Amino acid sequence: MPAKARLSQAAVEERRQAVLRRVVDEGEARIDDLAARFDVSLMTMHRDLDDLAGRDLLRKERGRAVAFPALTMETATRFREGAGLAAKNALCAAAAGRIAPGSTVLMDDSTTLYPLADTLARLDRLTVITNSVGVAQRVGSAPGVDVTLLGGRYNGEFNSCTGPDVTRALSRIRADVALMSATAVLEGRLFHPLREYVEVKEAMLASADGALLLVDHSKFGKTATHEYGTAAAYRAVITDTGTPDQEVAALREFGVPVETVEPTDAG
Repeated sequence: MPAKARLSQAAVEERRQAVLRRVVDEGEARIDDLAARFDVSLMTMHRDLDDLAGRDLLRKERGRAVAFPALTMETATRFREGAGLAAKNALCAAAAGRIAPGSTVLMDDSTTLYPLADTLARLDRLTVITNSVGVAQRVGSAPGVDVTLLGGRYNGEFNSCTGPDVTRALSRIRADVALMSATAVLEGRLFHPLREYVEVKEAMLASADGALLLVDHSKFGKTATHEYGTAAAYRAVITDTGTPDQEVAALREFGVPVETVEPTDAG
């Protein structure tokens, strides 16, 4: 029997994210069952779980993998960063074409925006203003890009800042465009589990001449504690082809253009 072809790092990460989703869906899972489910050796599954546990994405216990609580899973940056990368890559590629060199760009703390960093680095004379430490780290090393990190109350789960210091600073800024995402979208209405992040998003919308909403299919059909407006506040919505037709139709009913893109593997 010929040996299996060696997977790329992107394919390995995709499998690990699938393993994580399986554990989250079930609450916990036996390691040997996971190995059988994903058709890998027990040693490979242990390596996958060691990697996920090392990133604090799950707990590895004797013979089983255990998920963290649901609220933590929904909000923490460490869980969101590796999820849905193919869709995020496509959303960011589409958004990049709408940003002109010399622009002042607001970016929220959404991990959906992380793949934009490399593209923005190639745009000359760009000013990026963000409350996200993760975004600032990714964009800040690029020549020709000036980055301002809005300081305030730091939240380690989101790796970003909120509070009156952030919203006050935003009130004194005028940006060409804001790039934002949402935790949950239902029939064109936007939701977030934490009020302080809603306040930052609202302040960014008020400080920009226009805004783009980047949101992949996994966010649709859901709600969270705080509703903070509709897609009508945005210049355009960029989503992927996995988004249900009825949700796309609901967005368009608010009069906002919707661009759907095919997920791509940047690796």
